[in-house]
Amino acid sequence: MINFLKKCSIFALLLVLLAACSMEKPGSSDDGEEAIGKEEDKDITIGLSVSTLNNPFFVTLRDGAEETAKEADYDIVSSDAQDDPSTQLSDVEDLLQQDIDVLLINPVDSEAVTSAVELANDADVPVITVDRSAEGGEVVTHIASDNVSGGEMAGEFIADQLEEKGKVVELEGISGASATRERGKGFHNIVDDMDDIEIVANQSADFDRTKGLSVMENILQSEDEIDALFAHNDEMALGAVEALESKNMLDDVVVVGFDATDDAQKAVKEGDMDATIAQQPKLIAEKAVEAAGKVANGEELDEFIPVELEMVTE
Repeated sequence: MINFLKKCSIFALLLVLLAACSMEKPGSSDDGEEAIGKEEDKDITIGLSVSTLNNPFFVTLRDGAEETAKEADYDIVSSDAQDDPSTQLSDVEDLLQQDIDVLLINPVDSEAVTSAVELANDADVPVITVDRSAEGGEVVTHIASDNVSGGEMAGEFIADQLEEKGKVVELEGISGASATRERGKGFHNIVDDMDDIEIVANQSADFDRTKGLSVMENILQSEDEIDALFAHNDEMALGAVEALESKNMLDDVVVVGFDATDDAQKAVKEGDMDATIAQQPKLIAEKAVEAAGKVANGEELDEFIPVELEMVTE
């Protein structure tokens, strides 16, 4: 009888152990640790909205982002807003439909892009602005060169070349873009303090080479004495160079651009331009993708991540 009771006790104990094992949740213990590891190493998809691919600077930026994402084993989906705020908003809507983890956006217009940023905010998708800032919405970080400093570098170079005396033309970028305001501010921080430097014309050419040509042609119809030109980007500067060349004035005018595109650096070497401010779009792109990866993994970033500038004069 005692042996029978011992056998029953052992049998009951086995049943209890089996029941406890069956109640253990799937994925617990070692499986749980494996699942957590997989979550940390989850695939990251980045959405990139570029203001325009009609500008070599932004082509380099996009290519740099895609190359960096590939090296990091991230997925990246790019779109071209074609310098149209409405198109950019539509592009962002499409990107959000593709379950992106982070949105990198290079605004066409810093004010108009607010709607796109807010769409991403509503979808709980972190936003990083690149090269140009956004005036509204919640942005995790902004990655760009110090455009004010770059404008000051251009102003100092022109003032030095003219010995602080002469007539200057300023070609501005898209009126709503932060880069336009900041580069112009930096430039005027320098030249406005010089009594003998006169800004004889400052007009927008929308960061576009063809418009840079036509705007400069119009300015030359009323201004036949010009000593220097500062364009807020190289595309406008190169357009203005064509206009100056057609009037046989190029040798007498100091021309400074901004971005250091391949065409601009070639023009500097050939003597058609005197200088350009190097922004390093590939480095901006690399930092943007790196920041996107950190944000996707829950890391905190500084509000502004700067990229160094340099003057190219040869």
